[in-house]
Amino acid sequence: MRHPDDHPQPPSTSPGPPASPASGAFAPGAQTRDDRLLSALLTTAFVVLLAGALLRYVLKHGDSDRLPWIVGLSVVLAVVQVAGQARLGSRRAGRVRLAVVVACWVVVVLLAPSFAWCAVPLIHTALRLLPTRSAVALVTALATLVVLAELRLADGFDPNHLLLPPVVAALATGVFVYLTREATRRQHLIDDLVRTRRELAATERREGTLAERQRLSREIHDSLAQGLSSQNMLLQAADRQWDTDPEAARTHLRTAASIAAHGLTEARRLVHDLAPADLAEGAGLAQALATLAARESRDGLTVRFHAEGPDTHLPDQVASALLRTAQGALANIREHSGARTAALTLTCLDDTVALDVADDGRGFPAPEPGGTRDPLGDPDPLRGHGLPAIRARLRQLGGTLAIESTPGEGAVLTATIPLTPATPPAP
Repeated sequence: MRHPDDHPQPPSTSPGPPASPASGAFAPGAQTRDDRLLSALLTTAFVVLLAGALLRYVLKHGDSDRLPWIVGLSVVLAVVQVAGQARLGSRRAGRVRLAVVVACWVVVVLLAPSFAWCAVPLIHTALRLLPTRSAVALVTALATLVVLAELRLADGFDPNHLLLPPVVAALATGVFVYLTREATRRQHLIDDLVRTRRELAATERREGTLAERQRLSREIHDSLAQGLSSQNMLLQAADRQWDTDPEAARTHLRTAASIAAHGLTEARRLVHDLAPADLAEGAGLAQALATLAARESRDGLTVRFHAEGPDTHLPDQVASALLRTAQGALANIREHSGARTAALTLTCLDDTVALDVADDGRGFPAPEPGGTRDPLGDPDPLRGHGLPAIRARLRQLGGTLAIESTPGEGAVLTATIPLTPATPPAP
């Protein structure tokens, strides 16, 4: 039966934001606030269009024998759609509801063509719930039925009735598919970024752990290991002189006990915050170096300390690195050089601090740049770190290490650290 109705104007068909295909718009637990708002908007639009079409049919065809069927199907459509919005459920349940709504809608459109534009919200729902190919097939079928309904309503041939529904459907489908694919690509990029950040964090943790282990090994070498080495030498000397020179043996024992007490303090400080004991309680680097020089002046070795430049408060890391450098250098001078005097010179400038450690010992051939031989270390690689440890500690702060030595004329070790922020060179 053909009714001479003018078709209503089509509503806006701008699609809402797509749901990620991976998550599913109606998957349990996957609903976001935007998903719920879009579902509510589609349901509201469908119910409003349905109510408008039903009111129009009642006003124009209130005496039709099809009215009870039209009213009944409209109520079923509204109830199913609203119930689906109130209880979203799973994707499969959403597809079942869509099938029921589409079937009822097809019947009501065949009875009253003016209900055709209720298809617009159904197009969006199909695109959100179905795979792309299935959704496109359903949208094509819906658009075809809308065209047929519009042609039934028209009094004559109108190109808009033939072109407008397919264009609206194609536009909604194209925009939705594009946004969905764009959202998928962005999600992949986000996943890659998150994975890369996790891998980077894990790498940084591993590198940090390794760097901390190396730093701890240097700290232990320059404090506890050097003290234990000195104690061993003193106890051996005391054992040799115990019978022939008891007084000298007792002096060696007292010195060894003093070194042991200092080593105990170093160990406790190392456990507490890994700072040199001589720098504890706010002591400056100059005072710490003076204390070190006085403590190391024994057994034929005299160590002098001299400071040049203003009394600058140095960062803790810089002061600790230079003090450890002095400790390691003096330990090597005592054990390997045979020197009678050594000098520590601290020079503080506006942007640089330098520490010179000089001795009048036997000296050694200057190492070649990039060489692997450690002239300040023990020949036994199991006994210490020596020069590589000093160089690595300074490199971490952007500093440098220079060595000048000639066999028979002693050696001068110069450690320099910039006080302005600098990027440490690559290891």
